[in-house]
Amino acid sequence: MSLYTISDAQLAFGHVALLDHADFSLEAGERVGLIGRNGAGKSSLLKIVADLAKPDDGLITRQQHVVSVYVPQEPEFEAGASVFDAVAGGLAHARELLDEYDHVAHALADTPEGPQHDTLLARMNTLQSSLDTTDAWNWRTRVSTTLQQIGLDGGAQVGALSGGMQKRVALAQALVVQPDVLLLDEPTNHLDFDGIRWLEELLLGQRAGLLFITHDRAFLDRIATRIVELDRGRLLSYPGNFSAYQTRKAQQLEVERIENDKFDKLLAQEEVWIRKGVEARRTRSVGRIARLVQMRNERAERRNVQGNVKLDVAQGEKSGKIVAELTDVTKRFGARTVVDHFSATLMRGDKIGLVGPNGAGKTTLLKLILGELQPDEGRVRVGTNLQVAYFDQMRAQLDQEKSLADTISPGSDWVEINGAKKHVMSYLGDFLFAPERARSPVKSLSGGERNRLLLARLFARPANVLVLDEPTNDLDIPTLELLEELLTDYDGTVLLVSHDRAFLDNVVTSVIASEGEGKWREYVGGFTDWQTQSARSEQLAQRDAPKEPVKEAASKDSAAGRNAQRAVKLSYKEQRELDALPERIAALEREQKTIGAQLEDGSIFTKDAQEGTRLTQRYAQIDEELMAALERWNELESKGK
Repeated sequence: MSLYTISDAQLAFGHVALLDHADFSLEAGERVGLIGRNGAGKSSLLKIVADLAKPDDGLITRQQHVVSVYVPQEPEFEAGASVFDAVAGGLAHARELLDEYDHVAHALADTPEGPQHDTLLARMNTLQSSLDTTDAWNWRTRVSTTLQQIGLDGGAQVGALSGGMQKRVALAQALVVQPDVLLLDEPTNHLDFDGIRWLEELLLGQRAGLLFITHDRAFLDRIATRIVELDRGRLLSYPGNFSAYQTRKAQQLEVERIENDKFDKLLAQEEVWIRKGVEARRTRSVGRIARLVQMRNERAERRNVQGNVKLDVAQGEKSGKIVAELTDVTKRFGARTVVDHFSATLMRGDKIGLVGPNGAGKTTLLKLILGELQPDEGRVRVGTNLQVAYFDQMRAQLDQEKSLADTISPGSDWVEINGAKKHVMSYLGDFLFAPERARSPVKSLSGGERNRLLLARLFARPANVLVLDEPTNDLDIPTLELLEELLTDYDGTVLLVSHDRAFLDNVVTSVIASEGEGKWREYVGGFTDWQTQSARSEQLAQRDAPKEPVKEAASKDSAAGRNAQRAVKLSYKEQRELDALPERIAALEREQKTIGAQLEDGSIFTKDAQEGTRLTQRYAQIDEELMAALERWNELESKGK
């Protein structure tokens, strides 16, 4: 039986049907990626599954006692809350039960035997059963264990954390509940590459059913065992990851096109027949006329594939051959060195990705390259005739009160693209903004729509250098793919900051990567090439590192001395246990890695759902065994010192 099922669901926003007699189910152990165009209704569906919203119509069934937890795109926490208290907030219901249990217990002690005493006793028994079921007695231990698992400091203030760390707190708040169904809305937002990899490993090890919304195609490929697309009100299911979905979707759209062409041809023939007038009435073909009326209605109701954004960039004059030349550039902020003796030459037509963890200084390096920031040491030579168009990740360039039309073309109804004039309404239509939206204020737009508007404004201005700071946030997958095509064909220079691995692979010709402590290095190729070259460089550095046999021997002697001292303080049984623990921990880690590889592609759930469930449970169990083994190792080590 499915954990959760929606049948014949209907949901409308105004005259637009977000769910049109849609069906959906989630099985135990599944990891379902929910995709669709911006505004299609993905977040609305996620909230329905989370029981935070209701469809207009339809049947919803869920297994009894199934616990689901929803993590929003932008989590909110109480002002001044500590990380421990924020995570413990996930167990608020359990803590309320404990408080009531204590209150009832005290009242029971002060109440003489009689009807009121019996009522209190019955309530106490009910509460005890609920507390046992939810393991609420150990809520503090559960919070501490979850904080340790996710790598959070319980004493830190949530408000002082970065967006990426706050995302971790929200996930910890959800996982401490030990849910059966985990619902995530854009979980990779605010996470850097390390954070995304950490999240992938965490989710692959969860036994809970997973339903998540994301536009990160690499994340979908790694995590999803099934793709569900919300397309024109219908929910379409595709087994496998995102790559498998792309193949099947292309085939499906081709079949749909052929069927629509056949239908339209038949409708045209029937329209010709009905216009024959007298001859049609003479034949008295009432059935044929009724069929024509039905076909007209079907054609009117058919919801065609939503149009795609038409991207075109206004090309400026060519810049000089050299866009920027950096020689031994260093930039510091106080005691912190953000860029340390970096040299590079950027040529016209280069498409360069800047990658590194949040706070590494990518935006600072961009400003140095463009001459907007002066280095403390070294020299920056900026090329000639640069026309720079800047895409700001904070959307600071958008005036919230201005209309869409005024944002694109202030004081004029026309924009000029590559020497040709185009009406602003038509241009906004290329970016999927209907004419009636053109006079709406910017503040009425969703995150994805604001990104589209900023792209429309960016591409309406002549430029030979595009600076894109996180342009992929909130863009749906079809728009991402079109933006990739545009940038690939663009003759000018592109400087790109992004955490979208697939986008970087498909666009950039080289990567400038942060290597820590202000060091930056350029690698030829995309994100995957950078990872491969970086790993190879690290291996070569380790292989060529000078060995110190004398120190190694001394270290061994020292270790032997410590072991000898430890043997005196530990019993024979404890010493044997301590000696065996490293191998046990290594064996558990090997087993977990093997299971992780089996679960990763999701095919196990198609072949044998029970085995898939067993493996996910074992993966989670190994986590607990590893933690216990590490704690025991630490305990014995401390005792032997």
